[in-house]
Amino acid sequence: MSKITERRDAQREALIEAAERRIDREGPAGLKARELAAEIGVALGAIYNLVADMDELVLRVISRTLARLDAALSEGEAPLESREAARARLIAIAGRYRDFAAGNLHLWRIMFEHRLAADRALPEWAVADQMRLFRHILGPLAILMPMLDAAEREERAKTLFGAVHGIVALGLDQKLVAVPLDAIDAQFEWLLGAVCDGEGR
Repeated sequence: MSKITERRDAQREALIEAAERRIDREGPAGLKARELAAEIGVALGAIYNLVADMDELVLRVISRTLARLDAALSEGEAPLESREAARARLIAIAGRYRDFAAGNLHLWRIMFEHRLAADRALPEWAVADQMRLFRHILGPLAILMPMLDAAEREERAKTLFGAVHGIVALGLDQKLVAVPLDAIDAQFEWLLGAVCDGEGR
């Protein structure tokens, strides 16, 4: 690898890290190209030699956030040797998801709020980053719902994620219909327990 390539890679990493810090502090409003360029010590135009545009920069930050979320959901994983273990895993990762969202609020929100132009598709690497996390749900579902094929389990995984995400989002925003934050764990246990127990009949 040439020194020019090494320097460019280092600047690109510094740019992504600077964008991540600004989103973490201020949300999307903190992303100003001129300020980012000054922070990492490059000319304004040089940013676009490191990333194609600000959309790519946000997606790179989201990719880093997804990797940290993946690590958080993986903490303390025990073998899935029974339906009880699978049920407990789903409830545990719901709580870890809630904790991650609460502790990384702006970075978590931008994962769902950032929109590309209507004529622009999400890059394959970004789709792969998102789908990789569904293994945390698909593993337990393979134990709980062995009668389903892979496509059906993927649909159930997306539905369960949507339910948990909705509870977390409303709870953190404290909307009118929100479950109080101190009651969310009990609601996860009720909701996911009901799903698991129902599939067992």
